[in-house]
Amino acid sequence: MMTQTRRPVLVGISLAVLLALGVGVAFVLGDELGIRSEPADVPSETLVAAPETPAVGPPAFTRISAPASARLDLAVSELDDAVAEADATDGAVTLDVSVGDGPADDESYSLEGTADALRIVAAGEAGAVRGVYDLAAAVRDRRSITEHLGETVDSRLDFRMADLGAVGVTVDEAEWAEGDDYSHNSKAFADVILAEAPYIDETALEASRIEFEEYVQHVLAEGYNAIAIPGFIEYLTFDRVGDGDDVYGADDTHVARALAMQEAFGPMWQYAHDLGLDVYFRTDMLMLTTPLEEYLEAEFGGLATEDPAFWDVYAAGLDELYAAMPYVDGVLIRIGEAGRVYDLPGWDYYSELAVTTVDAVRAMLTAFTGQAEAADREVIFRTWSVGVGAVGDMHTNADSYRAVLDGIESEQLIVSTKYTLGDFYSHLPLNDTLEIGEQRRIVEFQSRREFENFGAFPNDLGVLYQQALQRFIAANPRVEGIWTWTQDGGPWRAGPLSLELKAGFWQLPELNTELAVRLARDPDADPAAITADWARRWFSDDPATVDAIGRAMADSRTAITDGLYIGPFADRRVFAIGLEPPPMMWIFEWDIVTGDSAVLDVIYEVSRGRLDEAIEGGPRALAAVERMRAEIEATDAASWHDPALRDEFLATLDYQASTYAFLADYRTMFLKHAEWHDTHSGEAYEAWDAARLAYRASAAEHEAAYSGDPYHPAYNLTAAELGVDRAERDLPMAWAARITLLLLAAWLAYGIAAGYGRAKWPGARAARAMWVAATRPWRAVEVTRDLGRLDRALLVAVPAVFLAASRGIQTWFLAASHLIVTLGSWLVFAIAVLLLLRLARRPAWPVLAAIGGAAVLRIGLLLAVLTPTGPGGYWFEFWTDPLARSIYVTIAFAAFGWVIVAAGWALAVQLGARRALGALVAAVGAVLAVFGAFIATLGLESALTTWNDEMALLPWGLSRILGITVYLDIPADTAWVAAAAGVVLVVVGVLLALPWRHRSRAAAVA
Repeated sequence: MMTQTRRPVLVGISLAVLLALGVGVAFVLGDELGIRSEPADVPSETLVAAPETPAVGPPAFTRISAPASARLDLAVSELDDAVAEADATDGAVTLDVSVGDGPADDESYSLEGTADALRIVAAGEAGAVRGVYDLAAAVRDRRSITEHLGETVDSRLDFRMADLGAVGVTVDEAEWAEGDDYSHNSKAFADVILAEAPYIDETALEASRIEFEEYVQHVLAEGYNAIAIPGFIEYLTFDRVGDGDDVYGADDTHVARALAMQEAFGPMWQYAHDLGLDVYFRTDMLMLTTPLEEYLEAEFGGLATEDPAFWDVYAAGLDELYAAMPYVDGVLIRIGEAGRVYDLPGWDYYSELAVTTVDAVRAMLTAFTGQAEAADREVIFRTWSVGVGAVGDMHTNADSYRAVLDGIESEQLIVSTKYTLGDFYSHLPLNDTLEIGEQRRIVEFQSRREFENFGAFPNDLGVLYQQALQRFIAANPRVEGIWTWTQDGGPWRAGPLSLELKAGFWQLPELNTELAVRLARDPDADPAAITADWARRWFSDDPATVDAIGRAMADSRTAITDGLYIGPFADRRVFAIGLEPPPMMWIFEWDIVTGDSAVLDVIYEVSRGRLDEAIEGGPRALAAVERMRAEIEATDAASWHDPALRDEFLATLDYQASTYAFLADYRTMFLKHAEWHDTHSGEAYEAWDAARLAYRASAAEHEAAYSGDPYHPAYNLTAAELGVDRAERDLPMAWAARITLLLLAAWLAYGIAAGYGRAKWPGARAARAMWVAATRPWRAVEVTRDLGRLDRALLVAVPAVFLAASRGIQTWFLAASHLIVTLGSWLVFAIAVLLLLRLARRPAWPVLAAIGGAAVLRIGLLLAVLTPTGPGGYWFEFWTDPLARSIYVTIAFAAFGWVIVAAGWALAVQLGARRALGALVAAVGAVLAVFGAFIATLGLESALTTWNDEMALLPWGLSRILGITVYLDIPADTAWVAAAAGVVLVVVGVLLALPWRHRSRAAAVA
């Protein structure tokens, strides 16, 4: 009687504990997901075309008198070339250049004299050079060279840095045509640098030298005065560390290669320096080689980035660098991205994402700024990060910025930050961290916008750039410059082939390179006028044609911001899993149209109140592209400098229209599909189906037209198709869940009815045994006694079939990896329990009935949530409804836990509490050991990638960039740790499950 009274109490306590644990799990899950959004202060852009103005032909320069110097000689040569390349000259002029004894880096100058006798008067050489280059730019832009006559011209921001452009990058259409190389490595100079001695191909080096000199001349003429060159550790021998051979032995090929690199590339970098470009080596931290990593691990016990002495090794490398290459002005450091996607395969120079704490960053900067002060060099530190580690949000979070940089106020330190509160996307607020701090600051811009199809679409950023610069300059007097990414950013060969000065329609993003530098010099300049200058320089002198191009470019931002973004979502700051996802997301990085439920469902949830507006953005963008095309098509081909550029412009707009057509259909499709999950509306389902058919057609047309085209590549629709395939199965899976749930309910009802004198029906005893063992596991032995062969078969088969069916339905029958792990885990668990029962010589049927019966109850819960709109609806609620998610997770966890409790209770009746606990612990340990080792052997990243590709839960592109484990901050050895923990649990469980001899009994026997 006492036992019968206590059992309901124990059941109640067990369920209460399981539910409490379920609540805890739901809370932790919700907290880790952290999905929320808030309004964002997105700057508005209003673009207009400049008034139609006639082109101004240059006069002939009958005499140019300037002091002899390499810099002035090059500037005068640029002026001569500009005049020579004009269609005609108008009048004549002389030019005298006067250079005073003032600071050599003073860029100010006065334009004096008369319209036919100009005089540039500058305090230093930099000003004189700048004055000549400005005259050359006016000639190329068909502006009057006397527009600043009688004025003093100065640059508001003195520091204006460009990247390396496409120098040293081989134009190989086949590499771009594949479209699946997401490496961020440019492979610049890949044909110059050899794997073996002599390490340098002199013929390829000469070709690269010519390219580099042309590029240097180009950016100097545009107004840049610094250059960021990838590289650093490749030039080091580390001969100043220890005895000189502590890192690299005397015969180490890294030494010979470093010396060869210095000898080969040094003259190129010196050329840039001598002509007025400050040269900065651009590197990730940590940069490593195999011997260097081995030395650091031996010396410091690992990559001890928080140890100041650790950074002395790299500081010694900087001392060596500046001694060997005194024309290098500093180093530019990024800590926020690293890994295989940035490295060159087969090249023993690689990066690690290892500087991820405040203490590590401060230790690094303290060492590097101290070295820079001693060497009279500069350190440029980028605040950018992909969000990994404790400093992952210093780019966007003022508190994190202060935690990292407050107190580090060396004048040799420059902090470089992207102008957006995030990456180079539209629909982002301006970056308010540029308004704080005592450090010198520069603002980063990207011309060839990687996330907006790498500059292949017209994209005039002048108004946005101007707003950013005006705001930052007004707010922070320490803002002193810009860094323009003229070419770099993102994967080089997964987008359109466009290489500055070399290949593709590179003139299109060149507009933003010109806008950035001219607005840096004069933030109040008219962006529309700069766009008109760009049009005259590269395309046409004809005022009507220039006006048409200007009107087309004035529509470019509408096309970009509506066509590539979903406005109601993009205009809010969204937070998830500790990160701040970008405003695009449905196109997950570059050209990958995503199909994952996490992103698409959250976009719908954020846009829910403005769904029509979200959908209408697609047609609006298409209309803008059509207007742009009409403007360009209406121009006379003969009015263009090169009619082929008009054809290229039209081809670009055709490509944009094709892209936007399928994207418009796709956005309608996935938003309507989510609406169906949300409302269960038949009208929404029909709208989804219509949009699906439209998308299939427009996507097929896009792929047929552009697949394999290196200059206008088709978007990557792999992930989108994974999502569509699953969406098409949602309704069939919902019906499958409904039918399976009815069968399951019938089976349970059959088992309940069998208790009322119907036990002789076929299979009734098995149904009854499962029901009783699931709800009253202490009776499992009683109800499984003397089962017949059919009942025993059903006791195993029924839960197995329901388990397989439910998991198959949950995964659309498209995720083999999920089925292998889930079904396999249950199989291993059951086998482990059965083995221990066999060793104990106890029947297995009571435990099988308890496990199977409790599992069927858990399966019923899963099927119930799959019945409304299938697996897609299940995940929709998971991502978008925190309350529903928490309730489900709480109950589902408790139901899962009850399977373990029921099994344990049934075991305890036969083995006793201790041995039953041991059996359960060993069985759970076996699951962890087997599948932990299995996943670890496959590779955790590889296993997660396969699972995610099949389930379409998280963006497909995650593993193609940094990796799922990096983004989610999952340690690489997690699977092995789980396997080891499983082995420990097996050992402990077996020890508990074995019969123990009591000491008193052993003594009596003795």
